[in-house]
Amino acid sequence: MNNSLLVVLIASGIAYGTPLLFGALGELLAERSGVLNLGVEGMMLVGAVMGFWTVQRLHAGTGLALAAAVGVAAIAGAAMAAIHAFLVITLRASQIVSGLALTIFAGAAGLSSYLGNDLNLADSPARAQFHAVFSSSVQRWPIVGPILFGQNVLVYASWVCVVLVSLYLSRTRPGLNLRAVGESPAAADAMGIDVVRYRYAHTLVGGAFAGVAGATFTLAITPQWVDGITGGAGWIAIALVIFAFWRPALCLVGAYFFGALQALSPQLQARGIHLGPTELWTNSLPYVMTVVVLVFVSSSGARRRLGAPASLGLPYVREER
Repeated sequence: MNNSLLVVLIASGIAYGTPLLFGALGELLAERSGVLNLGVEGMMLVGAVMGFWTVQRLHAGTGLALAAAVGVAAIAGAAMAAIHAFLVITLRASQIVSGLALTIFAGAAGLSSYLGNDLNLADSPARAQFHAVFSSSVQRWPIVGPILFGQNVLVYASWVCVVLVSLYLSRTRPGLNLRAVGESPAAADAMGIDVVRYRYAHTLVGGAFAGVAGATFTLAITPQWVDGITGGAGWIAIALVIFAFWRPALCLVGAYFFGALQALSPQLQARGIHLGPTELWTNSLPYVMTVVVLVFVSSSGARRRLGAPASLGLPYVREER
């Protein structure tokens, strides 16, 4: 029963969808403030390489090394997000151009690749990695065993993050202020809300989430460093925010759906089922998502229909009210 295709796909979808979920939650927070961050892919890659570097260089217990690696990855992602925030909030540069430039700069042919090669991280397995939290006997329980109890701590942490982000946006004053900043920064400013501070803070937090998403690849899913290890997951995370109507719970559903799609091809091949050249659409999916995201973001009508923050992608200057 636990080896059935459906159970395996759901369990694998949760595992593969976790970095997408982290990235989507970070992007959701940034976009709720009115900042579109198309640099998520680059931030993921920098977080992935720095998290992997930490476990390779830090001589400590497994738990401490992994916690430090996730922390370093989050800081690395936030540092990259700070560049984007400075460009688009302070200098009022185009958010689309800045995000794309940041991904090119930090992408598989840029900073992350340089760091991986310069730090000699390639071709070495991780000295510490995340494993399933529960014992193998619990994981063998029918159906729920592999799905709920066969996951690592990052998966459970992502569930907690979904709940916390949902409560933050709907039940706390800072969360309501954030939504006001994203909808009408001029009105929020008139109410005494510091628009610039909110946009900076949530863009940086979004970058930290992206860094953790990248570390999930190198410390849990594929515990090693390979150039371009995220495989376009950052683009899918951006698209997920739109298709989830800027709601954290729907980000979780979408992330696991795309995670299951990623696991579908190898599972079918392992069972001797061949449906044709699946690698073509699998590899092109992130780029298709990129085009879809840009089309949706550039259309004000689509933004209104989907419930996007009204000021998404628009700079705010106090004197221009």
